[in-house]
Amino acid sequence: MQPFDAQYRQAVADILDHGLDQPNPWSGRTPRMLPGITLRVDAEESFPLLALRRIPLKIFIAEQAWFLQGGNDPSWLRPFTKIWDDFLEPDGTVKAAYGYRWSAHFGRHQIEALIAHLTENPASRHGVVVTWDPASDGLGVDAKKNLPCPYTFTVNIAGGRLHLHNIVRSNDMMLGCPHDAAGFALLQAILAQRLGVRPGIYTHSISNAHVYDNHFDAARALVGRAPDHPPIKLALPPHSYDRARAGDAAWVQEVFDGLKAQYQPLEAIKGMEITVNVY
Repeated sequence: MQPFDAQYRQAVADILDHGLDQPNPWSGRTPRMLPGITLRVDAEESFPLLALRRIPLKIFIAEQAWFLQGGNDPSWLRPFTKIWDDFLEPDGTVKAAYGYRWSAHFGRHQIEALIAHLTENPASRHGVVVTWDPASDGLGVDAKKNLPCPYTFTVNIAGGRLHLHNIVRSNDMMLGCPHDAAGFALLQAILAQRLGVRPGIYTHSISNAHVYDNHFDAARALVGRAPDHPPIKLALPPHSYDRARAGDAAWVQEVFDGLKAQYQPLEAIKGMEITVNVY
């Protein structure tokens, strides 16, 4: 079993067996949660793409390209997925769009600054990118339809490899976590290629890891699975950072084709509904 599959399956099992039921007044659901869950894999040896069930590949690939473009209008993304349309404000934008927060919201382009800084100072421990805005996010009823779940990540270069630690305040384990882990591990690989190093350890730390009550049956079915899937190796096309930033749809297809050729997951678990809930 792939390392990510094994750790993820154990996390879901721990939540089902030992989690705390926490009624949520905003969604009307009762998720079962555990605090402080961390998944950690060597992304160069085994890309964290879940094989316990089939997940859509092209969505997280295109989403990272949209993030790197730096906008908050999801029009470019719609041919691939309309997942962000649930968070649209009346003006047609996503106010807390990750890419916009990375590139414009805080007065500087954090991703470009990160690349410049690590190019000059590869041993730096200052490689922090922030999505959460303490001036307007959280600590009360928020007027925005979406608040960042992966709210900051840090990047370190050591041993000729780029290591990325993603910090997630809240993760729907059945739908959100596999998508986020694959997406940010893809971002890790893109940044590593741009900086001329190899991908290293991907760490995914979750403050509130939960399974919604309407996903319990699906979660139990998943915990009973044990796929014998060989490690997935991500091979990026050249110039991935520039092509993703430019919104090159052909780049999305090339990354998709490379992963799809290796991806032989167990069958999808159908009927899981997304709970749109920012808290």
